[in-house]
Amino acid sequence: MPGLIYMVSEFILVGFSTFPQHLLPAFFLLFLLMYLFTLLGNLIIMATVWSERGLHTPMYLFLCALSTSEILFTVAVTPRMLVDMLSSHRSITFVACASQMFFSFTFGFTHSFLLMIMGYDRYVAICHPLRYNVLMSTRTCARLVSWTWAGGSVMGMMVTLIVFHLTFCGSNVIHHFFCHAFSLLKLSCGKETSSVTMGVILVCVTALMGCLFLIILSYVFIVAAILRIPSAEGRHKTFSTCVSHLTVVIVHYGFASIIYLKPKGPHSMDSNTLMATTYTVFTPFLSPIIFSLRNKELKNAIKKSFQRKFSPLSS
Repeated sequence: MPGLIYMVSEFILVGFSTFPQHLLPAFFLLFLLMYLFTLLGNLIIMATVWSERGLHTPMYLFLCALSTSEILFTVAVTPRMLVDMLSSHRSITFVACASQMFFSFTFGFTHSFLLMIMGYDRYVAICHPLRYNVLMSTRTCARLVSWTWAGGSVMGMMVTLIVFHLTFCGSNVIHHFFCHAFSLLKLSCGKETSSVTMGVILVCVTALMGCLFLIILSYVFIVAAILRIPSAEGRHKTFSTCVSHLTVVIVHYGFASIIYLKPKGPHSMDSNTLMATTYTVFTPFLSPIIFSLRNKELKNAIKKSFQRKFSPLSS
């Protein structure tokens, strides 16, 4: 490890530097507004759940944890991207690069684990309603959230140690706007690079596809249970409790698939950069909107909360 620091003391993040310079202020303003909205939207959700006693349920506890992971993920990636967008000095130290990779992977994996736990919560609520309070007690929920954070941290540490165990002896130019694992792997040299790359892909794909498989399995049982409900109104009401979570899962995995499973071909560096922002900026931006608009209970609670705060001023 010390040898690496002497060999490569910093990396250069190419990011948006290849874009026409006159477009950068517009991109900066767009991504800044999306970043601020992501922070504000998630903070409003967390504050509403905290203040409304009717929302002190497992589903909204998991939603608060999801909002926290989303805030921390965007804080780990977006501010650096915004600063570099208007800066001519785009270098990042070896240690700062490793730290950014660790935190981005930690909060990214935690986000996926939480979506999986939220799917399990919906499964228990719909398929085992009489046992819900027992199976999803406060202690159980706190334990599940703790395990998701611990799991995310272990995955983040594992991937970061695997990547930064390699030797970087060639170019130090990262063709990305943050310390992306696969962009860094292209800069490494040595016989073990290909096996490490396959190891990182295997770890990431196994964890993410495992979460997706369990979410899909939960919804198979949920749909089967909903179809057994005799009335159309009952089916609609039951399914409506899952819509926001299901939509976020589709957006989360949909954008990730576009980036990581796109066919190999002549993609320009600019198009790759813009595609990467869909997952790092656009997905976190959409998540609080989806939960606020598609979850009727949360939407009404936010409205009540705002009315209580601003009605004295209007009167």
